[in-house]
Amino acid sequence: MALKLTRKILVNPCFSSRNSARFLVGLSSNHDTRFLLNKGFGGFQGSGIICRPQFFCPVACLERLSWEGSSHAVLLTKLENALKDLKLDEAWKTFNDFKRLYGFPNHLLVSRFITQLSYSSSPHWLQKACDLVMIVLKEKSYHLESDILAKLVLSLARAQMLIPSSMILRLMLEKEILPSMNILRLVFLHMVKTEVGTCIVSNLLVQICDYYIRFCSGKSHCANFLKPDTMIFNLVLDACVRFASSLKGQQIIELMSQTGVVADAHSINIIAQIHEMNGQRYELKKFKDHISPLPVPFVSHYRLFYECLLSLHFKFDDIDAAAELMLDMNKSWESHPIEDLGKDYQKPHFVPIGSQNLRNGLKIQIVPELLQKDSALKAEGKLDLVIYRDKKLLPSNRTLSKLINGYKRHGKINELSKFLLSLKRELCSSGGSSLICDVIDACISLGWMEIAHDILDDMEYSGDPLGSSTYMALLTAYYKRNMPREGNVLLKQMRKAGLVVNLSDKIVMSKNVPTNVGRSSLCINESSSICQPSLSESLVLEIKEAEKAISSIIYELNSSIYFFSKAKMMGDVLKIYRRMQKMKIQPTEHTFAYLVCGYSSLEMHRDITFLWGDMKRTMESRNLSVSSDLFEFLLLNFLRGGYFERVMEVIGYMKKCSMYVDKWMYKKEYLKIHKNLYRSLKASKARTEAQGKRLEHVQAFKKWAGIN
Repeated sequence: MALKLTRKILVNPCFSSRNSARFLVGLSSNHDTRFLLNKGFGGFQGSGIICRPQFFCPVACLERLSWEGSSHAVLLTKLENALKDLKLDEAWKTFNDFKRLYGFPNHLLVSRFITQLSYSSSPHWLQKACDLVMIVLKEKSYHLESDILAKLVLSLARAQMLIPSSMILRLMLEKEILPSMNILRLVFLHMVKTEVGTCIVSNLLVQICDYYIRFCSGKSHCANFLKPDTMIFNLVLDACVRFASSLKGQQIIELMSQTGVVADAHSINIIAQIHEMNGQRYELKKFKDHISPLPVPFVSHYRLFYECLLSLHFKFDDIDAAAELMLDMNKSWESHPIEDLGKDYQKPHFVPIGSQNLRNGLKIQIVPELLQKDSALKAEGKLDLVIYRDKKLLPSNRTLSKLINGYKRHGKINELSKFLLSLKRELCSSGGSSLICDVIDACISLGWMEIAHDILDDMEYSGDPLGSSTYMALLTAYYKRNMPREGNVLLKQMRKAGLVVNLSDKIVMSKNVPTNVGRSSLCINESSSICQPSLSESLVLEIKEAEKAISSIIYELNSSIYFFSKAKMMGDVLKIYRRMQKMKIQPTEHTFAYLVCGYSSLEMHRDITFLWGDMKRTMESRNLSVSSDLFEFLLLNFLRGGYFERVMEVIGYMKKCSMYVDKWMYKKEYLKIHKNLYRSLKASKARTEAQGKRLEHVQAFKKWAGIN
């Protein structure tokens, strides 16, 4: 019996070591047999078996093993005790000893060990837990419970170990299991704190939605468990805004439509920011009709929406639309009390993406009244165009400066006067009375005397003249700037209106006219005005920024390219692109992004390679900055089309720009499409030079992606 047991142990490869010098193996049996083996023996000859020293483990290894009784039971007991006492180091060593001898312990003990490691705050032990899970899943020894994996994913995400966390989450998804939505929200909440995490999470969400859509088309029972909720989308969309990943954000918005997830009030504000970043004014205008009828309690929440829409009007140089929006912002709120919400309250509305005339176009569901109070989002974009006061949305100094400069540039001072008068009447209780005085003072300070005079005349003709102080300020400025002719005209006008009675021509000509003579009661203290104290400074800043701003023509052309790309009318898209080149208008990142999207929707990958040539030339001339979103989209399209040389070029650009590349995604895409490509072909057997070069690029990609 002892010899049989000895034979079984000695020939076991688990006991091999090349560095062993001396071994002592004691076996207790009825015969009390002992064997002494020395390296000098050259082996042990007995029972027909030759046992070489290299077949044994080192002394240090054997010292950890207890041979008193069954080592299987001893190691299991030792492992259980180590876990009970939270001695992870000892547990890890014991686990490895057991696995070398007997393979994995029972699945309950392995699950308990993974759970124990997951509770650790140490990245070292969390990585060990991840490694253990990967080994278990790879060897398919047995099924790990989804709750065990979910705990580990959450712990890894909390520790900002983003790549291991995403790896396990993706493996779970491949096995058609996913953590509960509560756990998934927490995981995403931790991961979106960084730019790399946002990149990974957005790709994860795309993958989850792809699985969901596929299961829905196959009417699988798993579909409902995979459908992400509104909160998940909001977390990812908000992160896309924070890290300026607007093109990825646009993709996520379209996924909301494809999966039928309803956008709530938070979603609409975030979507507004993404459309503003992408210059998609016509997309954002579609939401306004659904927001305007809401009652006053929603005013403050949708301040950010109006901020974005107003910003787009200015980017498109549509000053009339901007002025109309500012006047309209408060009218609709006041006409719809909360009691009038009626039966359609929180009923989804459908907003088309792209042209609403497209037969198979996407539509996103929105519920503007749905405002979740327990939301984890505290998203507040940059708010410098719209301010909230007295339950109203009011224009800021920056907005007024953009309007004044815009109307001046278009030569439409009469329209500016009409707007100011309308705004004054709308906002008389919120500082509107001093609004026109402040605008005229700002124009005077910049030397725009004619504009200031025109506004004064327009107010007078409208039957709502300003006080004498504003006239006196302009009169003083005329004489100080040696413009006596214009000053005399204004002085006669003032006398005719009865604004100047006891002011002699001599005092006027002395250039020392008191600026506070007869200051109108309409112009109240600036600190209580809706105009913050530096309208003239805002106007100066706006003039400087307007000189550097992107031309509104580019926004118009990009909008047309986006419209035709969504309609898959690439002939019209190319006409606009060629027109831009003839006009020597520099394409932006969004120009190329919309072109790539259009070609991709028709699987015209070869045309994207030509476009890539234009992009490279533009980048090399330093006239184009490309985000990781566009690089990622190019990479996927080149990979799908089999253009591996272009794939490696894009990867090179991303490395040069120190951008994170989600290798997992490209690896899976390759295995899905090109799994057997050049699997057995060697470079020496390539039939043509072109095939040899392509093989070289394929091998370079496989090496980069870690594909064996």
